[in-house]
Amino acid sequence: MIDETVLLESRTLRTSVLDRTEVLDRTEVLDRVKTLSLLPDGLHVTTAMVATYFGVTVEAVRQLKARHRKELTANGMVTLQGSDLAEFKRDILSRYPGSYPQPRSSLTLFPRRAVLNIAMLLRDSEVARRVRAYLLDVEQASRTGLDGPALDDRIDQRITHILGKTVVPMFNALIETSGEHQRELVAMRDGVGRIEQRLRTHHARLRRLEGRNRG
Repeated sequence: MIDETVLLESRTLRTSVLDRTEVLDRTEVLDRVKTLSLLPDGLHVTTAMVATYFGVTVEAVRQLKARHRKELTANGMVTLQGSDLAEFKRDILSRYPGSYPQPRSSLTLFPRRAVLNIAMLLRDSEVARRVRAYLLDVEQASRTGLDGPALDDRIDQRITHILGKTVVPMFNALIETSGEHQRELVAMRDGVGRIEQRLRTHHARLRRLEGRNRG
């Protein structure tokens, strides 16, 4: 397993993880940890929104931005000024009144890739730590020849196996020997059966998606 400290210190590793994340179509990792609210364009967040997501101060994000501007810019961070900012204001304000922050002379925007980059730089954020842990799990799986969907696929299969081979038979045995609680046990068993069926459906959907991606 890659040490988290190495990820915090190595730009080369951070870039490798970001590139691997895109290949595996895992940019939704942010939402897996915590829902990331986006601007109405559906692509970017502001400095304040980044701070809110990671549970840190705006100043902490600004300091990080100043220290790692070149790296963050390479990963999509952009600061709008002048005509670019005016055009952005027109687009956002005209379609979504009230969605734009208070007037200012410049505005820094972060796409998801840059937000992931920040997650690999922020030391004092529990959310950032959880994002790093997920990214490192994906990286480790990739290095051992396993992709993200395959890992999820095996987890689903394992859960389904446990439900079908252990939990459901246990309920059946209890129902046979129970008296007054038989109805409740039957309802619980049926609920487990529905969960198992949903997992099987999810498994089949993953297989179809993998087939399309390979095609």
